[in-house]
Amino acid sequence: MTYAFALLGATGFTGGLTADYLAAHAPEGASWAIAGRSRAKLDAVVARIADAGGTIPEVVVADVTDPRSLRALAESTGVLASTVGPYALHGAPVVAACADAGTTYCDLTGEPEFVDRTWLDHHDTAVRTGARLVHACGFDSVPYDLGVLYTVRQLPPDLPITVRGYVRAGAELSGGTYQSALGAFAGYRSSRATAKERRRREGRPEGRRVRGLPERPARGASGDGWALPLPTIDPQIVLRSARALEAYGPDFAYGHYAQFRHLPTAVATTLGLGALVVGAQVPPVRRALMGAKGSGEGPSEERRARSWFRVRFEAEAGGTRLVTEAAGGDPGYTETARMLGETMMALAYDDVPEVAGQVTTAVAAGDALLARLPYFHTL
Repeated sequence: MTYAFALLGATGFTGGLTADYLAAHAPEGASWAIAGRSRAKLDAVVARIADAGGTIPEVVVADVTDPRSLRALAESTGVLASTVGPYALHGAPVVAACADAGTTYCDLTGEPEFVDRTWLDHHDTAVRTGARLVHACGFDSVPYDLGVLYTVRQLPPDLPITVRGYVRAGAELSGGTYQSALGAFAGYRSSRATAKERRRREGRPEGRRVRGLPERPARGASGDGWALPLPTIDPQIVLRSARALEAYGPDFAYGHYAQFRHLPTAVATTLGLGALVVGAQVPPVRRALMGAKGSGEGPSEERRARSWFRVRFEAEAGGTRLVTEAAGGDPGYTETARMLGETMMALAYDDVPEVAGQVTTAVAAGDALLARLPYFHTL
């Protein structure tokens, strides 16, 4: 193994921010690499890192359409992260290379079907080789996955636990997230079929119950404002962590909501989302929507500096009530780069559980990430 960790996609917008973060925060003398299709673009990233005084990475040319280059990259590193999305289009070969090589894999996907397909196609291989396949290591889904873990760690482990997460944010949607969301809307039927097949094969924990709360509009956190169910990958990730870890208790339930101060805003958001879902089913409309915001585009540093997120968790266990919060800056770019970078370094350097197969961030490196990330506190 040549590198402690490597980043594929470092010439993209979010990949570039992640490369900058790693260069600024990697341990002194760290052996790491950036990878992508264009050596010239990778060399430009290295030059930028050198000008900033960061830890300079090696350069590896690799292409998601060239399995041999991906296999060589996976075999050269302990941890390989990919920011090359949408993952439904570009992600599978990278996962396959890591699963076969026994290499830890990380990404930023928020695409449920891609995650389910990865489990179906590569989980058993990863268990055999010792690879860890860790999806959703950015704003999808670290604040929620780790926020709920932080919360249940403070509750009695032998009682039923119910947690509700309320999300607020002021930020620009990333191009990659937008593209991935449209792809997920377009593939709704196939996504349901893939999820059904995974449920059939995966099974559920014995002697414990883990479930999602009913998805319906309600009042917001502490009765303020309004809350709409968020049909994202995030509650799925939280529930998978709960199935894997005894700390979530014998009977765990989770609900995931977008928080709005005013009802008209909530209604307008619902109507807009519904229009996108319908439009994504019509090929000409979908092509036009895809062209509205490309993957790899992102806001200015000044815009990112004004962005923020907050997730409030309200938990109950027996007669005990607990309120916690995860809060930070720009969620889709600046903080996502930090989340992925710290996940990579935790898996490369920290004392984390010896697990294999497709696992969540909470399962793969929960306590290490709680120590590394500054978002979580009790109210």
